[in-house]
Amino acid sequence: MELDADAVGYRELSGAVVPRPIAWVSTESTDGTPNLAPYSFFTVAAVDPPTLAFSPNKSRGRKDTPRNAVETGEFVVNIVTADLAAAMNETSATIHADEDEFAHAGVTPEAAVAVAAPRVAESPVNFECELRDVVDLGGSDLVLGEVVHAHVDDDVATDGKLDTGKLDVVGRLAGSQYCYTRDRFDLERPD
Repeated sequence: MELDADAVGYRELSGAVVPRPIAWVSTESTDGTPNLAPYSFFTVAAVDPPTLAFSPNKSRGRKDTPRNAVETGEFVVNIVTADLAAAMNETSATIHADEDEFAHAGVTPEAAVAVAAPRVAESPVNFECELRDVVDLGGSDLVLGEVVHAHVDDDVATDGKLDTGKLDVVGRLAGSQYCYTRDRFDLERPD
């Protein structure tokens, strides 16, 4: 099967670029209402300065998360582990504007250190971000946030450093499919 650029769509991108990490993004609106939603178009954008990127679809208008990030200039990326997968999935549902996504998912909002948006207390890694830029990509926004503070639970650290082997992260595949990152192997980089 050969596809020209016009035929490449969500199914091809989300089905072939796998597994994708999940940014469970928490924000707070200008009136103080918390928001929590997952985004699987997510990655590290830069190390210096430390910058994360997520890309919400806006084909039906800008959603609460990117709107809050733009209006307040900040957000928190919470890492989704296997024990949080069901709760994360609950926050992907469309709920009433006055309903609290943290309560809906059964997770605890906890005060962040450097930003006003709350973090998910149960997530072992949280990155507090200040909005760096939003790039309009037609049907999506590319939201870039500079990490200004990070929380790493001692349970997922060894000798004071994040230990990926202890971090039971889930990844997004396509449709309703997810994966665990438990099956790992090493490849030494050639000289």
